[in-house]
Amino acid sequence: MSELLVSGGQVLLPDHTVTEADVLVDQESGNIVAVDDPGTLDGDDELDAADGLVIPGLVNAHTHVSMTLLRGYADDKPLDAWLQEDIWPVEGELTAEDVRVGAELGLTEMIKSGTTALADMYFFMEQVAEAVDDAGMRGLLGQGCISVGKDEEDAHEDFQSGLAFANEYDGYADGRVRTAFMPHSLTTAGEEYYREYVPEAREAGVPIHFHANETEGEVDPIVEEHGERPLEYADDIGLLEPEDFLAHGVHVDETEIDLLAERGTGVVHNPASNMKLASGMAPVQAMVDAGVSVALGTDGAASNNDLDLFDEMRDAAMLGKLAADDASAMAAGTVLEIATRGGAEVLGFDGGRIGAGANADLAVVDLDATHLTPHHDLVSHLVYAAKGSDVRHTVCDGEVLMRDREVQVFDESSVRERAETAARDLVARAERE
Repeated sequence: MSELLVSGGQVLLPDHTVTEADVLVDQESGNIVAVDDPGTLDGDDELDAADGLVIPGLVNAHTHVSMTLLRGYADDKPLDAWLQEDIWPVEGELTAEDVRVGAELGLTEMIKSGTTALADMYFFMEQVAEAVDDAGMRGLLGQGCISVGKDEEDAHEDFQSGLAFANEYDGYADGRVRTAFMPHSLTTAGEEYYREYVPEAREAGVPIHFHANETEGEVDPIVEEHGERPLEYADDIGLLEPEDFLAHGVHVDETEIDLLAERGTGVVHNPASNMKLASGMAPVQAMVDAGVSVALGTDGAASNNDLDLFDEMRDAAMLGKLAADDASAMAAGTVLEIATRGGAEVLGFDGGRIGAGANADLAVVDLDATHLTPHHDLVSHLVYAAKGSDVRHTVCDGEVLMRDREVQVFDESSVRERAETAARDLVARAERE
């Protein structure tokens, strides 16, 4: 048995207290063996956590990772115009190779900022699954399925291939990859497709992830057509089960929040994307208070424009206070919880906590920085002051993905060079059309 010792630092415990301790990891099982007093444990390999804080790996519970190729391509527009005028035309030119290098770029960025697990919805998902495997990360992956703008045959093929991917790749990468059926949203996938394919997903035991209530423009048409709120409609077509989760949930009312809590369906909050696209302020504290399972995500790098969950935690805290008109809303501990254990629970991974038996998904945050001095409250620092660049080491499933800021699983310079070329070629193809 090969064991990794993370030593010399402080450790963030599940109750958010901090103690000086070492963490011992069984690299074969990928689990934490023990958290004990400094100097009492031994390992075959060692990560130096001196002047650092060992935290659970962060969980990016909603993104479109290969959209890194479109970072900065189209900005300063509302969601519908941004999608229809800029993003969808370029995405129509994507190749499998584009998606692979875009995924490698995004996964590298996440590893460098302490993220160890993600949920991803995009295209050519076989390529994303292979990239996640190579990265050593955990992923809940699914193909985005859309019927709008497609004839009936193409739409059915899209949904069938989405289910096929979910069935084939669940358990891939030695179990680090799980899958979900991912119809894009309540307004971009027709009801007949939900009626046909949701029962198939249920029969296969596949969870469902979709966008909902992101903008008022997604709410009003459903109310007008069906005479009920979007999440009531989603419940009618079988989408709100305990294993399911939706992205955004910006424009939800009290009835919908209660429905989410009753059904046990998770919500992924994406504050930076919601602000940038002027989608609105999600009532996240109200969801937390109602007992809704809440996670945190960045959305894609085209609408964020980075994949740094430390930035996202700060945004979630600040925006949550504005949305609730209450400075005590979305306190640091609450935000840290949704970025770690909350995200792991929504995605179905045993992570987000440091303790014996848990997945060995860890990050070491370097506290030896001007902007993290003094050390009054380290939980506060993680949410309000830390940056992804403060992460010294990243570990997932017991394997070291980054050591002393050097990514171990990819050649970072090569990934950046290939991504730059792919992005320029992609945009050139789209602009020729």
